[in-house]
Amino acid sequence: MATEDKNRATAAAILPLVGGAANVSSIAHCMTRLRLGLHDRSLVDDEALKAVPAVMGVVDDDTYQIVLGPGTVARVTPEFEQLVEEGRATAPDPGEAAPSVSAEELAAQGAAMKAARKAKNATPFKLFLRRIANIFVPLIPALIGCGIIAGLNGLLVNLGWLTSVTPALAAMASGFMALIAVFVGYNTAKEFGGTPILGGAVAAIIVFPGVANIEAFGQKLSPGQGGVLGALGAAVLAVYVEKWCRRWVPEALDVLVTPTLTVLISGLVTIFGLMYVAGEVSTAIGTFADWLLSNGGAGAGFVLGGLFLPLVMLGLHQALIPIHTTLIEQQGYTVLLPILAMAGAGQVGAAAAVYFRLPRNESIRRTIKSALPAGLLGVGEPLIYGVSLPLGRPFITACVGGAFGGGFIGLFNQLGDKVGSTAIGPSGWALFPLLDGNHGLGTTIAIYAGGLLVGYFAGFLATYFFGFSKDLLTEFNVSQEPAESTVAATGGPTTPDTPSKEPAGV
Repeated sequence: MATEDKNRATAAAILPLVGGAANVSSIAHCMTRLRLGLHDRSLVDDEALKAVPAVMGVVDDDTYQIVLGPGTVARVTPEFEQLVEEGRATAPDPGEAAPSVSAEELAAQGAAMKAARKAKNATPFKLFLRRIANIFVPLIPALIGCGIIAGLNGLLVNLGWLTSVTPALAAMASGFMALIAVFVGYNTAKEFGGTPILGGAVAAIIVFPGVANIEAFGQKLSPGQGGVLGALGAAVLAVYVEKWCRRWVPEALDVLVTPTLTVLISGLVTIFGLMYVAGEVSTAIGTFADWLLSNGGAGAGFVLGGLFLPLVMLGLHQALIPIHTTLIEQQGYTVLLPILAMAGAGQVGAAAAVYFRLPRNESIRRTIKSALPAGLLGVGEPLIYGVSLPLGRPFITACVGGAFGGGFIGLFNQLGDKVGSTAIGPSGWALFPLLDGNHGLGTTIAIYAGGLLVGYFAGFLATYFFGFSKDLLTEFNVSQEPAESTVAATGGPTTPDTPSKEPAGV
């Protein structure tokens, strides 16, 4: 089957299982997940979705998220959007999918579920983090592409190969990072309800070379000072200025006055305030990250690696995205991501231990076998939501594995061997092409690989020996054969096979 046909088939398989085109209110995707806004959550068939070959798992949050994995999600999403667009004209109303329930009852049920879900996830802090993620997540593909080119260029320069090509590769790798503030400003204004191009225009001031001739707080400004944090603040300010202008400027003058005042007012505040303040904050972030790993070392890595999975579960990991981006701007790589990636290594080790501890539960073992390759590449959602989290203890022991892996890398940071990533997004084995450090690529790769191995083994051992209580083993380590043998021996009536015990979400 051609790749295009395969992606369209996946989209076609998913659409009816989420209630059809009429039930879809919004479509987006991140690195690994198709994120859908749905009118009525009750129309979704979770179990059937999980059985679709390309689907690695599902997550019910503020949006309904279908885990497809990196690469696949970017190809399936356009096909899904096209199918939804084609189906909306003829699709039945979502309420018609359940004829035994009246339209009013179905609408009330869907509204109640949606309200409950929003109430659970709509804390101001989580909403703020979700907005931050919406600003930075669209930039990740460019960060990855440019990061890999930067790594390739560094390797060629060190080897002395293709000297006529390396300057071109350097330009490709650095061009996006030189203008990342503009893209952040554009996305910020779009996310906060302003005109995106005005947000980009104000943020562009930060990277304009001419700011080197301007003094603020008794110091000469430098192009790029404040980085992505300054761009974010400048664009948010531009949105508020623009909205104020829309309210008070007469319509006849709006097209001329509003954009001018927006750029003028927010631009002046950016130049004579935000650039300096954001620059100080950015410098403090870089200094603190270096200090933390230089002094905290293994202890800091242990805590960061151990806590990352819970942060992901709570959605708080999104707060780290601007920090990673700031470190990449300043130092060329983020030293935090390789440590945090050890959480995935602990998860892989824990899943392997579950596989060996539950030899009779074919359902869970089948889930692990299908999800483990993705886990090795840093896509952990299928293992988290399908295995460790429903079982309880293995999720905790997976965190222990991540802590030991993070401690290993943190120790080497303390000894002076920095391990960083030139982009954000991938983890696991997929992070190897993005690695960078201060002591050569070979040393950096060896330390990161050592951290992965420590995470795998620590997660495996912690889960194998401490991840199961007797009750948990009794409940889940079951097979179908004993039930069949008992029926045959007693001469009882033939009954359908008793399904293997499996956790919710498998």
